[in-house]
Amino acid sequence: MKILVLTTKYPKENETVAMMYVHTRNKYYVANGIDVTVLNFGASQGYEIDGVNVITKEEFRKSSYHYDILVSHAPNLKHHYLFLNKYAEDFGQMVFFFHGHEVLKRTDIYPPPYPYVKQSRLSFLNGIYDTFKLGVWNRFFSSNYKKCHFVFVSQWMGEMFRKYVSLDERTMEGRMSIVYNSVGSMFETLVFNGDKKKKYDFVTIRSSLDGSKYGVDIVTEIARQNPESTFCVVGKGEFFLHNPPPDNLIWVNKALDHMEIIEYLNDSRCALMPTRADAQGVMACEMATFGIPLITSDIDICREIFRDFGNVGFINNNDKSADVLGLLSLLEKSRGEKNQRFFASNTVGEEVKLFLTLVGMEHHG
Repeated sequence: MKILVLTTKYPKENETVAMMYVHTRNKYYVANGIDVTVLNFGASQGYEIDGVNVITKEEFRKSSYHYDILVSHAPNLKHHYLFLNKYAEDFGQMVFFFHGHEVLKRTDIYPPPYPYVKQSRLSFLNGIYDTFKLGVWNRFFSSNYKKCHFVFVSQWMGEMFRKYVSLDERTMEGRMSIVYNSVGSMFETLVFNGDKKKKYDFVTIRSSLDGSKYGVDIVTEIARQNPESTFCVVGKGEFFLHNPPPDNLIWVNKALDHMEIIEYLNDSRCALMPTRADAQGVMACEMATFGIPLITSDIDICREIFRDFGNVGFINNNDKSADVLGLLSLLEKSRGEKNQRFFASNTVGEEVKLFLTLVGMEHHG
């Protein structure tokens, strides 16, 4: 089976780790005998990474191609739509993966930014653009629905798609799948060491501290309310330059690789990962799968994602005096078997099955 994967960016050795969640999937596909080519709209020349062939739009145009399935990750208008408008009829099956804001009205979903984050003077146009974007996708999917399949990284994401792209329910019938993002392989195999002497009571790890949806202000307030506990926040950004942390909060201004993340988790009693909005929140899923007690926000998406995790507890984002220590002592008592919900076999494995089903339908159709 040959698939073409469309993506706006893609990892390149020693250069970028952009859209790593797409590469993680592709490596699994290759290991399962699927021939994968990635069309990276951001590449100026082709390259190979971990057995995955990456090409440019120009190289695609010049090639004589045949693919069983076209896969589009986080489709946007600028690249994906223009490509699809030109080439959609050349593909028998198209699978669209929705990871976040690409089918949302951002002004409805995301919280207002922190005051110090400079807003583009054009930011008010986001709402207008999103309305236009959703209308374009509605028309495209309505015209091509017979060969489209839609994959959402959470039930919540699927509901948002229904709400905002508002396709006819009959159009969607039998064409929707919920497949969660998988966690990094070492979170599958390694287990949290609860017995090791701890440096921190609570650790928060974020790729960026400046997005208000990541709730670093919530963590800071909880630290203030619990001066006897030690908090560690790891991540790059300017938040603490504008909001000096209390004495019991240590800020580590760096980005971590997987091995470093595991070291910080093993040095802590609990992961504190509040959020105001997310399509899934892979980092928190990795922590919960690893086995550390995790405290996150009591919002719909988090309830869905962690519904069967005994080591996860929930707090109200607006409760400044949330009893995180009381919650932690309950979570520490509930150590159980590793939860396999986000293992590759239960996530990307389902995508492979979907592709095989679609190709089978095509050949028998």
